[in-house]
Amino acid sequence: MSTQTVLPIDRASLVEQSKARREPEWMTALREEALELAGSLELPKLEKTRIDRWNLQSFGNYKPVKAARSLDELPAEAKSLLQNEGQGQPDNLLVQHNSGVIYSSISESLKLQGVIFTSLEEALNLHGDLVKPYFMSVVDKSENRLTALHTALWSGGVFLYVPKNVQVEVPVQALFITDDGEAVFSPHVLIVAEQHASVTYVDNFISQGKLNGLVYNGVAEVVVKPEAKVTFASVHNLDESVTNLTYRRAVVENDASVEWIIGEMHYGNAMSDTTTLLKGKGSNSDAKVICVGTEDQKLNVTTRAVHFGKHSESNMITRAVMRDTATAIFNGVTKIEKGATKANGEQTEKVLMLSPKARGDANPILLIDEDDVKAGHAASVGQVNPEQVYYLMSRGISKQEAERLIIYGFLDPVVSKIPLEQIGSQLRQLVERKLGQ
Repeated sequence: MSTQTVLPIDRASLVEQSKARREPEWMTALREEALELAGSLELPKLEKTRIDRWNLQSFGNYKPVKAARSLDELPAEAKSLLQNEGQGQPDNLLVQHNSGVIYSSISESLKLQGVIFTSLEEALNLHGDLVKPYFMSVVDKSENRLTALHTALWSGGVFLYVPKNVQVEVPVQALFITDDGEAVFSPHVLIVAEQHASVTYVDNFISQGKLNGLVYNGVAEVVVKPEAKVTFASVHNLDESVTNLTYRRAVVENDASVEWIIGEMHYGNAMSDTTTLLKGKGSNSDAKVICVGTEDQKLNVTTRAVHFGKHSESNMITRAVMRDTATAIFNGVTKIEKGATKANGEQTEKVLMLSPKARGDANPILLIDEDDVKAGHAASVGQVNPEQVYYLMSRGISKQEAERLIIYGFLDPVVSKIPLEQIGSQLRQLVERKLGQ
């Protein structure tokens, strides 16, 4: 297989772009190595999903961006997502537009505590000693063609570093906007929480206009040191002209924890893989995922916890609603490695189908290599119960409103447990929009 027939950029152009951005030599070399790997690696093998049949050609080209003079320049939909809209310029916010970051701010109080929140591109030059040990350390560039291409083509992105013993009380927020089908859109999020630190990170992905099959190929890496805690909330709301490919991965050390809150609310074909590596003794992972599939979407959503540490715990809850002719595969994977005694892994996947032509498969998978553990799963796939609809209609409620209430009741076990009010409210609105209610 020749690199010319597979890759969206040649080596010389890649090196030229890296040097133009004044990246350190190690990053340029890493990009080169990853591009060569991408020419020989295969696409990921997904459960019951032929990703090779998707449009995976339009990765776009890197286009430099200009810094925003004011957040007033953002689209109205983007501004509505800002946590303190209408209260002046918000702190602790980063905005990426297509290939690069156009706005970045951090409060003075967090700066004084040593917190770093900036674009990953800027962090390469200002904090390279912190970035280098962790970049592509949780997600392996040689895992498959997509991870290799991401390593070669990433741009913009986020670097969030929280020093030892620092508790970040307010969420930090990133907003990723794409509206140019010819511009590469492949940000990399890197979060490092040192010992006893805590932080909540929230991001939103939105698109504007028709983007002609643009491929979003993103990676998020989270490193949680002993007794630290990271809450990672992410909502993807890209339109049907974008193919959405996402790897989120965390490595969690002794007595540390990560909480995932994921809203897969996009309209095009999508693959997402949210994985926690529970390396440390007493490490903990909690994942809550909501997904809505409409039209002729094809979705493959995997939530995974891999237990290495003793007394480690994981909990995964997925709720999905499917309508029209959308098809989806929902994989919940709990892997307990040999030696992870007293580990406990629980998972639940439930799919509600609103159309006879919609399809949703829930696949609970337990892989246990240790005897002294606890593990459990529950999975269900079904349609709206007509008896429930009839009962509500007998109480004077319209059929449409009855179905709406049943859907909300189905999603509530996840939405009601989301600790961030803004994300819970946003997900409810997006569910209504996607279901046309």
